[in-house]
Amino acid sequence: MRVYYENPIGRLLEHPHGFAVVQYNAGARDFTTFKAFLTHVSQLLRRHGWHKMLADQRDMAPFTEEERTWIGEFWLASSQSDGYELYGAVVIPSDVFARLSVNLVMNDSQHSALTYRLFEGEDEAEAWLRQLP
Repeated sequence: MRVYYENPIGRLLEHPHGFAVVQYNAGARDFTTFKAFLTHVSQLLRRHGWHKMLADQRDMAPFTEEERTWIGEFWLASSQSDGYELYGAVVIPSDVFARLSVNLVMNDSQHSALTYRLFEGEDEAEAWLRQLP
């Protein structure tokens, strides 16, 4: 895998099987840096014409209210308005509160262009993405 972008939020990788791998770091996040990170995720997907991503959130701190709102009202909404369908395999966080915040984001995304599944491990998440068209 090739590193596409990295900042304090995490690392964004290009998977050779045609999807983005989004690896979140542990710890608190700066909102501006968070938005920049997810903007790079969108840019990578569109650059290659990809519609799939693996979000490894195992070490991630819970999403803040501000982050959740921005994901739903801007990041996912812009994909939907562009007609850009996304498939997300989410490796769920080990932290209980982070899991709850992921569930809230996923519930908010039910009417967006994102189709997702939650996984305990990366291997199962990758297998699901690889079987998609």
